[in-house]
Amino acid sequence: MIKIKKFFEYNWQIRDEWFKWCKQLAPEALTEKRVGGVESILFTLFHIVDVEYSWIRGIQKKEDIVFHFSDYDTLEKVKTLSDELRKELIHFLKTDIENIKDHFIKVPWDKDTYSIDEILHHIVIHEIHHIGQLSVWSRELHLAPVQANFIGRQFNLIP
Repeated sequence: MIKIKKFFEYNWQIRDEWFKWCKQLAPEALTEKRVGGVESILFTLFHIVDVEYSWIRGIQKKEDIVFHFSDYDTLEKVKTLSDELRKELIHFLKTDIENIKDHFIKVPWDKDTYSIDEILHHIVIHEIHHIGQLSVWSRELHLAPVQANFIGRQFNLIP
């Protein structure tokens, strides 16, 4: 059975490929308001990073750190944020999450309680959902989207 950690690595690989893909666009194209999704290509990437980090901090019962898009309004800034936060996420995912996956937690931004396993799956699916939106927008720009195949990828960041 594939462990959830491999899906995090998959998402990070795809995200990094989208960051590279975005370099072909003018800054205005990255921030242009689009139909569907969460406003723009750049804001979507920011949103993915922000949501992932918030949920992982919630699992760890750490205070949520609120990032403001106005502070990360370029591709380079969002990529740097993603890289920096990923270091902390890798450290957490290297812990034995199997022993806590059935624990339930409550986060400050939601009224319900969720299992850690449910949250981890939500984080993965949330990013995949938004990657699909980026793919639609890339087609609207008459550009090929990032190849999203899981098959053939190598995973080795998180044992």
